Amino acid sequence: MDDFDLDLGAAEREMRTAEDRRVVLGVLDGETDPDEWIAEIARGNLLVLAVEGDLNERAAGFAGDVKDAGGTLVHFRGFLVIGPPDLPIDTDRLG
Repeated sequence: MDDFDLDLGAAEREMRTAEDRRVVLGVLDGETDPDEWIAEIARGNLLVLAVEGDLNERAAGFAGDVKDAGGTLVHFRGFLVIGPPDLPIDTDRLG
């Protein structure tokens, strides 16, 4: 049998747990590189961004990528709420 190196410690450090996830508050004003928002979603975080300016213009750099990856985007009362693919955003109570 071939000898192989299995580093369980490294594997455990790479595993994402619920404790590693967080809600990230920010401002969508064109100042933050869209790749930073994409990276937060890839980490499994929920974004709540106050929209300053035109929503479509501000989100154009990342919205398509988030949707293509299975994430959810919801515009609610001046905020853009963005959830990763495994965290659905329930809008049923909005009417």
